Amino acid sequence: MKKNKIFRLILSDNETAMFNMTLDKTLVSLFEEQNLPILRLYTWQNSFSVGLSQKCEDYPTYVKKFKNNCAKRITGGGVLFHGHDLSYSLVLPSSDFEGLSVKQSYENICQFLLKFYKDLGLNSCFAKDSQDVTLSKSEFCQVGFEAYDILVNNTKIGGNAQKRTKKVIFQHGSIPIKGIKNDEKIGSTLEDFNINLSFEEAKKRVIKAFENSFKATLKNSSLTKEENEKLIQLLGENK
Repeated sequence: MKKNKIFRLILSDNETAMFNMTLDKTLVSLFEEQNLPILRLYTWQNSFSVGLSQKCEDYPTYVKKFKNNCAKRITGGGVLFHGHDLSYSLVLPSSDFEGLSVKQSYENICQFLLKFYKDLGLNSCFAKDSQDVTLSKSEFCQVGFEAYDILVNNTKIGGNAQKRTKKVIFQHGSIPIKGIKNDEKIGSTLEDFNINLSFEEAKKRVIKAFENSFKATLKNSSLTKEENEKLIQLLGENK
């Protein structure tokens, strides 16, 4: 990612899965190459999301448990559980990554996450860079190991996914903040490493890590009129 850029910083309230994923879709659909890139930070109500090729109805047990608070992401992957995590979404012009492969752009973008964990005193790296991890897949995104999954002390933490079009590179991911005492497959959280952060403190630390990693300037931003109208339209279509 190019450094010394100005980003729109959108801080969303604690919302439903449908709202969060529809806002991602809105920001991507309206993005133009000349627009300022966007970093959005947000939290969730207790809910779950599924990959682009899945349906919430494929998981009736979770639909019942989370009272139908589920949505489809615009990226692939399996089931993700929410409510304990801080998430980010990045909307970037494809031109910033000209000449880079998907893997190279992914590794580039994720540097701020590695810094976020390292600034907490944790040993973070990509799974591909650990000699102690065997790569494997799982229908639960936070359990299997893929090359660019982020590890803390050789334990997977969070998850990230990317979507690319001619104009846009979109990436979103999850930082698990709080532990959940149940049988959900959420993987490790910061609490498992004796790190106790509020969501607000975690946001501040992510912003700092992002600014330092990319020498970026983040400017607080609300949704534009066009974005609000598109969001309302898409939410109406999903009812």
